[in-house]
Amino acid sequence: MGETGRAVVAILSSIVGLSIVAVLLSTRSNTAGVLGAAGSALSQVIGAATSPVTGAAPGIAGLQQGLMSGGGLGGGYIPGVTG
Repeated sequence: MGETGRAVVAILSSIVGLSIVAVLLSTRSNTAGVLGAAGSALSQVIGAATSPVTGAAPGIAGLQQGLMSGGGLGGGYIPGVTG
C-alpha cells in the first residue's frame, strides 16, 4: 500500500472514530444502558467460565433468585450475589 492508500485509511479511520464518539455523546443515546448491558454480559460470561473452579452457579437471573430464596435446585449460596 502506497502513501496515498495509507492517507485514505487514516482519513476513513478518523471519520469512523468521530462517528462513534458522536453517537456515544448524543443526548438521545442510552450510553449508560449500553455500557451497563455490556458489563453485565461480560460478568455473566466470566461467571460461567469460572463456575467449574469456584463452584458458583452460572449467572442466570431466574436461577439465581430461586437459589437465593432456598427454592429451585435445592437452595444454596451464590458468592457475590445479593438479592
